[in-house]
Amino acid sequence: MPPKFKRHLNDDEVTGSVKSERRNLLEEDSDEEEDFFLRGPSGPRFGPRNDKIRHVQNQVDEVIDVMQENITKVIERGERLDDLQDKSEELSDNATAFSNRAKQLRRQMWWRGCKMKAIIALVAVILLLVIIVPIVLKYHT
Repeated sequence: MPPKFKRHLNDDEVTGSVKSERRNLLEEDSDEEEDFFLRGPSGPRFGPRNDKIRHVQNQVDEVIDVMQENITKVIERGERLDDLQDKSEELSDNATAFSNRAKQLRRQMWWRGCKMKAIIALVAVILLLVIIVPIVLKYHT
């Protein structure tokens, strides 16, 4: 660095200059935005507003928690509905199989009943023939 730019300052001069610069910045035409950035959010003007922001942030956090719980419940409900739908389809398939088996069994029982009636009728005819044929042959001779 050239010698004309080198200047030796002591600590008091540096500190004093920083303080005076800050004071000049704060005293001159400052609006709320500049005050916020220069003084920080804990400045006297922003106390109640900061509380409101914190309160609103807490409410937002609560809403986020509630929504996350709701989303979890909806996902669980969807899973239960999928399980219920699977069980419902399985029950419907079982009901169809039961109905088909019942129709088949009904037909089998109907044929069995018809066979029994036919056998009883045949036995009755044979008995009648055994009884009537000798009587008719006896009177015919």
